[in-house]
Amino acid sequence: MIRALLLTATALSGTIMAGAILAATPAMAQRTDLPPEPLVVEALDTHPAVAAAQARVRSAQASAAMLRRGSHEFTFQGTVSRRSAEGEGDYGEYDVNLTRPFRLPGKAALDRKAGELGVDVAHNLMEDVRHQTALAFSDLWHDWLVASAQHRTDSDSVASLTQDMAAVRRRAALRDASLLDVDQAQSALAQAEAQAAASRAARDEARVKLAAGFPTLALPQDAPLLADPAMPVTALEDLRDLVITRSHEIRAAEREAQRLETVARRAGADRMADPSLGIRVFSERGGLEKGVGLVGSIPLGGGYRRAAHDQASADASAGELELARVRREIEATAAADLSNVRAREAVWRSMESAAASASAAANRTKRGYELGQIDLGDTLIARRQANETRRQEIDARASLLRAILRIQIDAHEVWTSQEGHKD
Repeated sequence: MIRALLLTATALSGTIMAGAILAATPAMAQRTDLPPEPLVVEALDTHPAVAAAQARVRSAQASAAMLRRGSHEFTFQGTVSRRSAEGEGDYGEYDVNLTRPFRLPGKAALDRKAGELGVDVAHNLMEDVRHQTALAFSDLWHDWLVASAQHRTDSDSVASLTQDMAAVRRRAALRDASLLDVDQAQSALAQAEAQAAASRAARDEARVKLAAGFPTLALPQDAPLLADPAMPVTALEDLRDLVITRSHEIRAAEREAQRLETVARRAGADRMADPSLGIRVFSERGGLEKGVGLVGSIPLGGGYRRAAHDQASADASAGELELARVRREIEATAAADLSNVRAREAVWRSMESAAASASAAANRTKRGYELGQIDLGDTLIARRQANETRRQEIDARASLLRAILRIQIDAHEVWTSQEGHKD
């Protein structure tokens, strides 16, 4: 009964402590377990995926320049021939045409608009690639933090059980402990060492993956200690709204829908083909006949141009529907980010209390064993439960830290590029 009351009191104190940590820390300007923000920004900006997206922006800019200039270029056409006229002799003749198509009024403006929108689409897609890369970095970094924290906990457990093993051996030598106690202590130590080896392997694997994914970021030999969760300065509801208003995916879909609508209008205008105008210079009968004139031509539109317009119109409709899909998806992501932070906070509060209670119970059972009031088996069970509960608390704390950082990344509050977001 007394033990139950003590555990309950410890649990309540743990809950109060967890709440105090979240309330007392006003901001996450720079978490102690994250690299300095300028280093992260540099690592993101130099990532191959982001560099490739930047190259696609340059490609879109070149495409826009092409559309501004147009594909209408001068065409030179000429013939040189030799004519033989009976009774008159041979004559040298030539015929030269220089022509150029011209865009009808309104087409050039549509081409320029389509090109500008294409650049805007590519830029927003590049920013979204950078955003996704930031999320990937966050996952890899937290994997390393968690695995390192788990290994520290397991190493502490091995060290404590090693001391217990030595104490049990001394008591057995004094015939104050049985050989069964020695076997139980040895088994518990071996299990703890195996778990520590497994967590060490997970830690090393996480570090290798992080170093391979972001080689430009110099990593410390040991991961920093996992920070205590702290709610951001900006209210969670406001961050949720910023996830939507600052979404580069939505902006890219909006610009793409506008571009496709412009392309459809351009295809409609192209139902009337562009004319070609030029000048013709010719010489016949060895120069006896010479002339200069104007030439012109215009393609006669048919089923192909009509089908091209129908295709572009269908693409424009698909662009509008794609925009609606992306908007719904981002709204769902924003709602999930908010819900995840709140849920993970509740989990962490409970696990922090449970870990404190389990640790207190383990200390009491150890003291009881030393006084001869509790069996060694109960002591080892309590210690194992304390270690497992602490590992669960680490997972819960890291999940909350991940969730807080994710909503901030999605809202473009941290790790933004030099251009940042345009409100």
